[in-house]
Amino acid sequence: MTRRRDSLQARHQLARRRRPIAAAATAAALLPTLFSASACGGPADASTNGGDLTVMTWAPSGTGSADRPGMTALAEAIGRDANLKGGLNGRRLNVLTCNEHNTAEGAKTCAQQAVDAKAVAVIGSYSQYGDDFMPVLERAGIPLIGGYGLSQPEFSSPLSYPVDGGMPALIGGSGRQLVEAGCKAVALVRPDTPAGDNLLGYLANALKPAGIKLLDVKAPEQSSDYTAVARKAIGKDESANCLTSALAAEPTGNLLDSYRRLNPKNTRIASVIGSVQQSVVDSTGGDSGPLAGAYVTSWYPPESAKVWDGLRAVAHSDAAGGRSIDVSDPGVQTTWVAYEVFRQAAEKVAAAGRQVTAKTVTGLLDSGEGIDVGLTPPLSWGTTNMLPSTESPRLVNTWVTYQVVKSGRLALQQPGFVDVRWVLTGSRPPA
Repeated sequence: MTRRRDSLQARHQLARRRRPIAAAATAAALLPTLFSASACGGPADASTNGGDLTVMTWAPSGTGSADRPGMTALAEAIGRDANLKGGLNGRRLNVLTCNEHNTAEGAKTCAQQAVDAKAVAVIGSYSQYGDDFMPVLERAGIPLIGGYGLSQPEFSSPLSYPVDGGMPALIGGSGRQLVEAGCKAVALVRPDTPAGDNLLGYLANALKPAGIKLLDVKAPEQSSDYTAVARKAIGKDESANCLTSALAAEPTGNLLDSYRRLNPKNTRIASVIGSVQQSVVDSTGGDSGPLAGAYVTSWYPPESAKVWDGLRAVAHSDAAGGRSIDVSDPGVQTTWVAYEVFRQAAEKVAAAGRQVTAKTVTGLLDSGEGIDVGLTPPLSWGTTNMLPSTESPRLVNTWVTYQVVKSGRLALQQPGFVDVRWVLTGSRPPA
């Protein structure tokens, strides 16, 4: 089902440059522990549960480096926890999960399962095949809340409600972080794909006002040896030379192996969350590895922050069924944020005396009423909050955090969130 939308107007004004994370922590502490886990079933299960609220989360599993099993494991834990506490607004939360196998056909199959189950929302979820799954959801009127942000339709479909700024915000934020760090030349190591091509423009926007030289280093998506790539990025290893990686976590680990063997003396390394996370820091040697002192741009506060207490509680509870859920995984974190957004939206709908359905949830989110879960700046998908972009109008969260690897752990480099909206729109930086 396609839906008409009013023309988006570029009425965005940059307000505060930073929003204190301490305030977000206070807000998060006031939230009740998120609903935890329901059973994982298929369409037949959903059809027999007349009073249930059915939702779905999907992610690839058993495919290699693209796997995100923690996202579906957390979704199931969230459902179980919710039902142990009486459900959501008195209704049992039926959480369905699906393996999309990192294929277009798999993504379409998962989306069709959500349609067949009459899901009120797809929540979280990880797939690069938005062109394939989003039309299936649109025809059924099912919203996607908080997809990971790998594909363009997640930032353009009128039924998509992203909770983060995807790779555009991360790579733009990384550029600004490196400007503030004093870099004079930056090499971007990125996939040799159309998506990788797009990242180059965002980084260029971030670096241009400072007159910093940008080197584009294309890399294969998968390789066991990135020596040639690392050598090109390091170049002459001159003072104030910096390198930032936008590869996936496993390829980034392989790139770091090559980087370490080359042993540059002056080149500073940086990356973005998803390419680097705590597990990558640990596996590459922690404080004695190549990521010691590395700059990292993220959508959220570090995993060690108090705002993630609720996530940790559910991930380590009996609702997780004994499965290991990495709470530092940005896919897991995004799934948590997305379920919190859904919970707040559903509660607001119920408080207004309406049934929680796909239509009423999308209506609430489209109204522009803010959703504040304490883990990001307040989110709103009203037309005045949209990005003035024909490609990514649904991208409403343009805030990032600056982190650094310190004593082997990801920690905040500075307090608060940084708004990179101007980088994403190609406008002038704020005064």
